[in-house]
Amino acid sequence: MNAANSTFLVLSSILVLFMTPGLAFFYGGLVSKRNVVNTMLSVFMICGLAILLWLLVGYSLSFSGNFAGVVGDLKAVWLHGVDLTALTPTKIPNGLYMIFQMMFAIITPALFVGAVVGRIRFKFLLAFIACWSILIYYPMVHMVWDNGLLAHLGVLDFAGGTVVHINAGITALVLSAFLGPRYNYGKGETQHYNILWVLLGTAILWIGWYGFNAGSALAMNDIAIQAFLTTTVATATSMMTWMVMDMVTKGKPTLVGVCTGTLCGLVGITPACGYVTAAGAFWIGLIATLTSYGFITLLKPRLGIDDALDAFGCHGVSGIVGSILTGVFATKTANPTISLNGLLYGGSVKLFGLQVLATVFTIAFTTGLCMLIIVALKRVVKMRVDVDEEKLGLDQGEHGEVADYTVSMSSQLTEFERHSDEFKGQLSRLIDGHQRFR
Repeated sequence: MNAANSTFLVLSSILVLFMTPGLAFFYGGLVSKRNVVNTMLSVFMICGLAILLWLLVGYSLSFSGNFAGVVGDLKAVWLHGVDLTALTPTKIPNGLYMIFQMMFAIITPALFVGAVVGRIRFKFLLAFIACWSILIYYPMVHMVWDNGLLAHLGVLDFAGGTVVHINAGITALVLSAFLGPRYNYGKGETQHYNILWVLLGTAILWIGWYGFNAGSALAMNDIAIQAFLTTTVATATSMMTWMVMDMVTKGKPTLVGVCTGTLCGLVGITPACGYVTAAGAFWIGLIATLTSYGFITLLKPRLGIDDALDAFGCHGVSGIVGSILTGVFATKTANPTISLNGLLYGGSVKLFGLQVLATVFTIAFTTGLCMLIIVALKRVVKMRVDVDEEKLGLDQGEHGEVADYTVSMSSQLTEFERHSDEFKGQLSRLIDGHQRFR
């Protein structure tokens, strides 16, 4: 065992796990006060669900065997026969690599939760995440990061452009389309529950992302440092780009906008962080953010698809841009282990073509299987809550809890007014009856 590499990956695994509660704060701060508990629970409970699924079949389907280059086998169910002490090429225990990958399996489905908050039934979401992980996420891990089809072709995805962000972003879009818009969609902006939580969640995600990106080097080496640097540059660029766009188009900067731009940079650089220079990271951050900003502000309103917290607009769009631009800005100067340079560094069109192919394949693969899972699940589990429950809020309707006492007071006042109206009606009928009797 290499002690430095192993310690580095332990810390990286902790940072990636930290991202999921960070995302819970980010999404919880953005939603209305009637859906805070539901949103944060929907994100945080994935920590338990994804860990158990990963140990049961996830690791096996991702890294054991190879069926048609698409998925592994089931020989390592519950880690049966897996030598957790065997060393990887960077001299870390196989068990530690398994744990690191498990953290990715937690955060990825949590990303698309933001698209469907406020209207999806919790039981349906629970079942969907389980099916999605088995049928979509684990095969994508195998195809890109193990012995699968895309890996054999030479596709570059350092830390999850295709596997994580395009995958989760497309899922968010498909789920939103099937669910339909919220009952009050387009009738004014939702009042965010706590913008300070949004900043807190963004800060946690940014810190955790270093485990996500730098940790994917699987060693404390020059490539890890390069990934750390490019992640920082792209994120700073995206933050400032979104802020400037808000100032130009809206006349003032917003904290939510700055936090959204920060995420776009983190997403956009993820597939490229270990393959590009600081200059390449700057351009990826800039282009990814401008594309996401354009989609969210101009195209999304015309589509009529209610992606509540812009999970596709941030993760899907920036992930697509980052994956494709990896084929433009990748260079052996940043990472001597890659076989081809990107277009900007004199490389042939082959790498760029592979990145486009992988992006299109991921979109098609995820879309098709998402639709099949949704159609099948809707036959046994109701997908959407009733309108009355949606108006009441999923915190009370699905969980019987509230994050804000004013919600409870408002509900009690509404209930009091209803009983008061009923009492007034009964009293009026008694008076009318008495007058007729007289």
